[in-house]
Amino acid sequence: MSDKVEPQETVGREATVDGAVSSTAAGGAGGDEAAVAARVQELRDLIRYHQYRYYVLDDPELSDAEFDKLFGELQALEEAHPELRSDDSPTVRVGGLVSDRFEKTRHPTPMLSLANAFSEEDLFAWRERVKRLLSEEEERARLVYVLEPKFDGLTVVLHYEQGRFTLGATRGDGVLGENITPNLRTVRELPLHIPVDPRRGVAAPARLVVRGEAYVEKVDFEAFNRRQIAQEERTFANPRNFAAGSLRQLDSRISAGRPVKLWVYQVLVLEGGAALATQSGALAYLADLGLPVYPDVRRYADADFETLVEAVAAFGARRHDLPFEVDGVVIKVDDLAQQAQLGFTGKDPRWAIAYKFSGQEEVTRLLDIVLNVGRTGVVTPNAVLEPVQIGGVTVSKATLHNEDYIKALDIRVGDQVLVKRAGDVIPKVLRPLVELRSGDEQPWQMPATCPTCGQPLVRPEGEAATYCVNNACPAQLVRLVEHFVGRGAMDVEGFGIRQAELFVERGYIHDLADIYALPWDEIRQLEGYGDKRVENLQAGVEASKQRPLARLLTGLGIRYVGSVVAELLMAHFASLDALMAAPAEELNRIDGIGPRIAASVVDYFSLQPNRDLVRRLAEAGVRTADLDRPARPAAAAALSGKTFVITGTLPALSRDEAKALIEAHGGKVTGSVSGKTDFLVVGENAGSKLDKATRLGVATLDEAGLLALVASGPEPRTA
Repeated sequence: MSDKVEPQETVGREATVDGAVSSTAAGGAGGDEAAVAARVQELRDLIRYHQYRYYVLDDPELSDAEFDKLFGELQALEEAHPELRSDDSPTVRVGGLVSDRFEKTRHPTPMLSLANAFSEEDLFAWRERVKRLLSEEEERARLVYVLEPKFDGLTVVLHYEQGRFTLGATRGDGVLGENITPNLRTVRELPLHIPVDPRRGVAAPARLVVRGEAYVEKVDFEAFNRRQIAQEERTFANPRNFAAGSLRQLDSRISAGRPVKLWVYQVLVLEGGAALATQSGALAYLADLGLPVYPDVRRYADADFETLVEAVAAFGARRHDLPFEVDGVVIKVDDLAQQAQLGFTGKDPRWAIAYKFSGQEEVTRLLDIVLNVGRTGVVTPNAVLEPVQIGGVTVSKATLHNEDYIKALDIRVGDQVLVKRAGDVIPKVLRPLVELRSGDEQPWQMPATCPTCGQPLVRPEGEAATYCVNNACPAQLVRLVEHFVGRGAMDVEGFGIRQAELFVERGYIHDLADIYALPWDEIRQLEGYGDKRVENLQAGVEASKQRPLARLLTGLGIRYVGSVVAELLMAHFASLDALMAAPAEELNRIDGIGPRIAASVVDYFSLQPNRDLVRRLAEAGVRTADLDRPARPAAAAALSGKTFVITGTLPALSRDEAKALIEAHGGKVTGSVSGKTDFLVVGENAGSKLDKATRLGVATLDEAGLLALVASGPEPRTA
């Protein structure tokens, strides 16, 4: 048996739109200051309430004209009385605050991830673990579960003090997030002051911190991309990336123009508020305060667990009909005291589990195989498909990985192929349907020359990848420029793939140093590049000159040198000149740098054009040396004496980068889990190592937990 947790019916409120507006506006021109202040507060309360009715409940009580009249009066009063302005006024929604850079903020409690389930068996196994851990029969008898959607957006943490929204941050690494408060203030569903409707009898707590998900509805995402295409601007790959990009803008006016929405689903900190006993009660409390809570949250007694499992399957079948993206559902123990008793294991709360929906598969025809040349020269074959709907998305391209993958599966042009959206995002050709062949299908071979520059392709012995080794290849240059200006490297605001393509095509950029000698007067003559846009782009390029050395080294695009390896190298060398002069033997002595990485770095800097590039960057004013920095702190041994095993695919770090990071901070990485293992680092699609670690009681970490451990150092293992 199940029941719904829904916001209580909102009590109606009469909106004073005519008489009071005109009389107070007249008083505001020179009347009693107390009356003006009272009217401003009344207008703010009214507008918050009616925004809540419109944006959260989708049940407006006023016409647009009536609402606009209230809003216009508030704007006029705040302009006439600037001393009454407030950062929680509804008028700040339009944005305008500009941040130089996102500052870090520490979360009041770690933002942990959830263990995953992929089958009914996984759900029943989780339930049995929960029941075993609740030792008392009375505890087990009152087990109730809550079923919620697993929203696919940007996780945010929202802080309220005495009812005022004071801080909003991203999840970040789980310990530290980015302060994006000005951008979150532009989200219409987010109340800047709670409670939205005091007449519901709920008072604002002294302090409230909640976790939520910022998202963009599918229809709004598609409409935005259509407008971007019409204006020849950058499009976004999916609604989640769009939501994240919209809230990580340095100018909140851009965020204000994006259709970002919000769901709130967890209370992290509550001081001076209601006494909460259950998750479902917490959701009802948040809804009473006026925060946006998903209305179809369901509760199931333990005796109805089979019904819950059926509901999970039913939700998965209809998830594509929802107006927003989800990638699963979350099952939680409802009782908060039981949650506290169950506690955590490694990175995961024992009292919750995420059921991830598998990617959907469809059959379509392979029309062609085309090559994509990456920034390091890797040539990747991609499938051109007859468009097919998979999970509510039209798919016309998919990855084929490499030449060996195509040959091993005998994939031919013209085949009917089985395609899957891996993780509901990246399309992948699984196999050809050989039984459906007509005889007209054509085998495919990797060409001998690059499709972009015509130079010979090379496949090194022992590698699956094929390379274009022409550093002047235009396709490589475009992607190298995109990588160099990207967020993980030099982070040039406003510079993306479209600018890279345009400036390379126009002949403005022949190598990376040309980014710092762009002909700005000529660029101003291009369509869509007005003075303001060019000024912002120019400022972004100029600001990038002072990025840390490791960011510059990452941006050069040296094979095997990602952000972690770059940090290791530049912690050892005070300048790129010193790195360029170092022999492979010296690089090999650095913890975390193996022979393959050392050889790649030495090979890169052995080429005169690459050495010239560093010189030209330095001449352009880019920071290539840090000779006055203090000695590196002794924190490198934070993991000293600890043994790690890595399993699965991590979100940002490669296996080699994670190993290098651990070893650089004094830890040891082995290949198998044993009683001597201190930590298992777990990524997506973890295998049997996770099961063995669970049996042996080995602590588990996700990537964020590993990074936090590096920063703080581990607790000593107890026998």
